[in-house]
Amino acid sequence: MFRFKKTGKKIQAVVLAAFMACSLTACGDDYEDEDWDYESEYDEKEDPGNQTIPEGEVGSISGLSMQVDNASGELVISRKSFDQAQVPNDGVWTIFVYLCGSDLESESGMGTDDMEEMRNAAPSDKVRFVVQTGGADGWQSDVDDSVMQRFVIQNGSITEVDTADLSSMGSPDTLSDFLVWGTGAYASEHMGLILWNHGGGSITGVCFDELHDNDSVSLMEMDAALMTCAESSGRKFDFIGYDACLMGTIEVANVLATYADYMYASEEMEPGSGWDYTAIGNYLAEHPETTAADLGKVVCDSFMEACKKQQDDSLTTLSVIDLSKIDALLSSFNSFARNMYAVGEDSVEVGEMIRGIEAADNFGGNNKTEGYTNMVDLGGICDACASYAEGADAAKQALADAVVYKISGDTHPNASGLSVYYPLSVQGSNELSLFGKISVSPYYLSFVDRLNNTGATENDFASYDDEQWFEDGEAWEWGETSDDSHWDYLDDYEQTGESAYITFAEDPAVNDEGVYGLTLDEDGIDNSAGICALVYELSEDGESILELGETTDIVGDWESGSFSDNFDGYWLSLPDGQNLATYIVEETEDYVIYTSPILLNGDETNLRIRQYFSDGHVEIEGAWEGISEEGASSREIVKPTNGDVITPLYYAFSAEDEEDEFQFAGEEYTVSGSTVIQYGLMPEGEYYYAFCIDDIYGDYYCTDPVTFNIDENGEITFVTE
Repeated sequence: MFRFKKTGKKIQAVVLAAFMACSLTACGDDYEDEDWDYESEYDEKEDPGNQTIPEGEVGSISGLSMQVDNASGELVISRKSFDQAQVPNDGVWTIFVYLCGSDLESESGMGTDDMEEMRNAAPSDKVRFVVQTGGADGWQSDVDDSVMQRFVIQNGSITEVDTADLSSMGSPDTLSDFLVWGTGAYASEHMGLILWNHGGGSITGVCFDELHDNDSVSLMEMDAALMTCAESSGRKFDFIGYDACLMGTIEVANVLATYADYMYASEEMEPGSGWDYTAIGNYLAEHPETTAADLGKVVCDSFMEACKKQQDDSLTTLSVIDLSKIDALLSSFNSFARNMYAVGEDSVEVGEMIRGIEAADNFGGNNKTEGYTNMVDLGGICDACASYAEGADAAKQALADAVVYKISGDTHPNASGLSVYYPLSVQGSNELSLFGKISVSPYYLSFVDRLNNTGATENDFASYDDEQWFEDGEAWEWGETSDDSHWDYLDDYEQTGESAYITFAEDPAVNDEGVYGLTLDEDGIDNSAGICALVYELSEDGESILELGETTDIVGDWESGSFSDNFDGYWLSLPDGQNLATYIVEETEDYVIYTSPILLNGDETNLRIRQYFSDGHVEIEGAWEGISEEGASSREIVKPTNGDVITPLYYAFSAEDEEDEFQFAGEEYTVSGSTVIQYGLMPEGEYYYAFCIDDIYGDYYCTDPVTFNIDENGEITFVTE
C-alpha cells in the first residue's frame, strides 16, 4: 500500500519584505469632491526639520538596552528617559495617524472611510487628528497618490497642511520624518499615535506599502523611528495604537514601552471596518481631560460595537496595555522561560509542554489551508507549561497587571491580551533569524531554537549547544545576534512526513475487530505533539485521490500511547452532496471551527464553518482568504449570498503517481437562498484513512492508509490486508 503525505501544507515563507496583510470589509463609498474641504495652506508653525535613520544602522539607534545577567539569569533592562520637554498646558488631544492606505484603500476605500469618521466627530478645539497618507495605488477621494499628504482633521473639516515626496510608508525614515514634523508643528498636552494598515505581528511589523513591494516597518525599524521622534520631541506619547492585525504581542509592547504610556492593539486579525474614529473623537470632545487608559476602553468598546453591527465580532480582540508594567512582565516571563528551558532534561515533560502549547489559543489562522502566523496567546503558553516550570503564576499575574482592559469575541473568550511568537510551523524561511533579534528572553529563544534545530538537523536534543547566546559568559543582548549563520540550518529544511521521532510499540494496523489503531512506544509518546486522522476519497473518474481533511474522531490517551479510530462516517458537505475538504481551526468543549478551501465566484478563499457539539448544527462564519504565500493575512470575512457560486477545492494527487500533487476543483454549486452546510453520512463507497502524528520538533508522521467502505446501510468496514 502506498503512503500518503500531508499534502499541500501551506507554510509562511517569511522574507524581510513579506507581509501579513489585513484586508478590511469593503463598506466605503466614493466621495464627491465637495465633501472634502482641502486647503493647500501650510500651518504657519516652525518645521523642526527632518531627521533620517542611516541605512543599515537600524537597531543601533535605540532607546532600549536589554541584557541578561549570565550569573543570575535575570534581565537587566534600561530605557532612555524622555522628560525634558515642556508640555503645553492646553488640554488638547492630538492624534497622529500614519495612514498607509495599501489595498485597503485602493480596493475598498477604507482609509477614506476612516478619515470621514474623523471628520464626522463632534466639533471641538480640544481634539484634532493629524494624518499622513501614502502607500496606496489610488485613493477613493481627492487624496493624491503621487505624493504623501498631511492633513489636519478638526471641527468637521479636512485641511491639507503639507506634502512630502512619495516614499515608502514601510521605511523608518518616512515614519520618523512624519513624527518629527508632526510633534513639532502640533505639540499639545496629550499626544497619541495610530499606525493604520496591515499588521504582521512580531516578525514582519506593520504598515505595508503596496507602492514599494509591500515594504513594512519592522519592530527594530519602529524602535529606531520612535527613538528619532522622542529625541526631537523630548517626550513620550500618551498612547501608541495599531488599527491593524496581530500587533498585540509582548515583543511589540517591549519596543513601545520606551516611547509611550499605553499600547492599544489586537492579538487577532481585526474584523470589520477597523476602529470607530467618530466614537473616539466624540469621547475626546466631551472628555478632553480623560486619561489614555480610559480612552483605550472607549477604543475597545466602540470597536466591538462596530464589529457586532457587522456581525464580525466573533474573532474580535483588542487590549489596553499599561506599558509601565511591561518591564515587570518581561522579568517574570524570562524567569519562567528559564525554567521552561531547564525542563529539557526530561523529555516526557517537554512533550507534554509542547502538546499544551500547540493546543493553546492562537491567532490568524495557523492551519494547513489558511497558512501560519505563529502568534500564540502568552497566557496560554504559561498555562501549558505551569505544571512543569515554576514561575507561570508570577508571569500570569504580571501579564494581568499589564493588561488593564481587553475585549474579545466568543472565538477567543480566554485571550489574555498579549500574544508571543511561537513557531507552530516554520520551514525554509528566515523567520527564526528575525525572531532571534526581537525575542524578549534568551531562555525562551533557546527553548524555541533547540526544538527546531533538533528537528531540522541531525543534532541531538540533549546535546543542544546554547553558545549562540551564552558563550564564555557573554550576555545575550536584545537586538543583537552574534552569528546570523546560526540559522542556516532552516534554509533547505522540508518536512518529511516520516518523522523518525514517532516510534511504535504496536505498528498501525486493523485488528481482528476491524478497528484501526496504533500504540506509540515511550519515545514516541515523549516526541509527539498531537494526533489527528486524515480522510481521503477517490474521484469519480478514479484517477485522483482527494484529501477530505482532518478529523479528531479518535479515542486514546497519551499516558498509554494507544489510539484508534472512532470515525462514524459523517462529514460536512454542500447541499448538492459534495464532501468539503475540512481542516480544524479551533476545537473547544462546545464547538469546532473548520476551514474549507473553496472558490467563491472564481476567487480562491476558505469557508469557515462552526459546528456545535450539543446538537450538531452548523453555522457558516464566512469566507476568509487566509495567509497568502507571501504571508499576507486577509481580514475580510464574506458570507455567501444568493447567487454566489461555490466550488470546493481539494489537495489531491494522482492515483497512479502519489508524488504528483495538485489542486482539484469540484463541481460548481450556486447558492440559492441561505446556504446550508449538511452534516451527514458520507455516500456509499470506498475511502481511505490515515493517522497523522505531529512531532515536537516541527515534522510529522503519516501512517500508511487503510481502506474503509461505507455500505448502503451506513455501516463502516475497515479492510484488512
